[in-house]
Amino acid sequence: MFYTIADDLILYQMLSFIKKFSNFELKLLNYFCNKTKGIFPEFVITINQFVFFFVNSECYFSTKKYISSIRKDLRGKKVLIIRAERILINLLFSLFPDVYVHNIQIDTTSRQKEISLYFFITEDRGIAIGRNGDYIKAVNYLFENYIKFDHNDTPLLIKCKNIK
Repeated sequence: MFYTIADDLILYQMLSFIKKFSNFELKLLNYFCNKTKGIFPEFVITINQFVFFFVNSECYFSTKKYISSIRKDLRGKKVLIIRAERILINLLFSLFPDVYVHNIQIDTTSRQKEISLYFFITEDRGIAIGRNGDYIKAVNYLFENYIKFDHNDTPLLIKCKNIK
């Protein structure tokens, strides 16, 4: 698959996060800072059972060692530590860190831009989607409500597909 200049313009768009914290998220922000001995997350976003801690790329690996302890403390929540990336393609790969994304295809023919992530292995696609589609729904909700494109307000939908 060859990318066009239009695809590059979409994938390399600059992003910004909309910061609106609930009281629970503020408590989680303080908890994370205390747990990681002073590493302050840029954003904390809770969507259903998912808790996303967005951290600077420089702090990412030093915070990953606390993930099992944080998950143990926040039982019933699915905790993820994500790199706070400002470019769309980098954020996409950060949101799906444990799977191999073989290809990315963009469909801009409809009102809503659709980005399809293609996987070789069905298990990788299953991990990316989550149980009952919960993770991909949370990621799409994240893009709808918390991520703003600096030069374009077109809605974005992310889908996960297998290579046939």
